Amino acid sequence: MNLVAVHPLDALESALQAERRALLEHDVDGLMRSTQAKLEALAAAEQVARPDDMARVGELHELNRANAVLLARRRREVAWTLRHLGRTESTGVYNGAGYASAQAQSRWLGSG
Repeated sequence: MNLVAVHPLDALESALQAERRALLEHDVDGLMRSTQAKLEALAAAEQVARPDDMARVGELHELNRANAVLLARRRREVAWTLRHLGRTESTGVYNGAGYASAQAQSRWLGSG
């Protein structure tokens, strides 16, 4: 058991690095674990953040944005693959409450 307390910003940076590795390695389980760790570290960091931490918070913000770009790229790749396999096609629609949402439409791959 590790008795040394980890600063929440260190935990956040570690979680962001793990998230990046998971995105690059297409590791879904690792992505889920790192995202949970990121959310927990962020909640803890909000409790202890001081004004002199702002430079580091800015660096972590940039790392998080870079991860968001990777995640968006992965989502586009998956959507493209599914669309070209004929499995699903998303179309933008509005639900009954007036909010935008996506409705998946399945298509058959062949006749029969």
